[in-house]
Amino acid sequence: MTETDTFARARRAMIESQLRTSGVNAEFVLKRMSVVPREKHVPATKQSAAYMDRAIRLDGGALASPLVHGMMLQEAEPQADEHVLIVDNGSGYLPELVGPLVAEMTVISPEDALKSGRKGKGASLLLIDGAVEEVPTKLANRLAEGARIVTGLTTNGVTRIAVGRKSDSGVSLLPVHDIGMPQIAAFDKPKGWSF
Repeated sequence: MTETDTFARARRAMIESQLRTSGVNAEFVLKRMSVVPREKHVPATKQSAAYMDRAIRLDGGALASPLVHGMMLQEAEPQADEHVLIVDNGSGYLPELVGPLVAEMTVISPEDALKSGRKGKGASLLLIDGAVEEVPTKLANRLAEGARIVTGLTTNGVTRIAVGRKSDSGVSLLPVHDIGMPQIAAFDKPKGWSF
């Protein structure tokens, strides 16, 4: 059996034993995750762990577990006419999953998300590939009014997948799945004194 065959078998096992059994059954999600090679998004020394049900630390980021990406994609339901903004956590895996599903995609790093964005029509969907304590205002400003948001959310050290929208009053998020996922430290709330 070749290495290519081994990874293809691992992808099939990921779909059957991790995604389907956890409620990720949307056909578009399973199709994309069956063809995008996770092993290409980690260093060669970590490729054997690419399909395990856990996150993989990378230099300057992380590749979340397959279930995290499956749940996020299923919640997001990207549409063919959408402009999607993705905050990538260093792996490039989520953008590769999403790219063929949408009309336009912009990929930025967490550090770039903290800078002022381009002017013009904002994105209709924001995907943040990691858990955040808050969605920074400068990042929210890159979104169209009513834009959908799918992200990880950290509250008191617990991470969850959350969905929400941008409105005049800011960003509102609702946690929908408790799941362990890498936290993006750049989006931590400023620490201060409290009494």
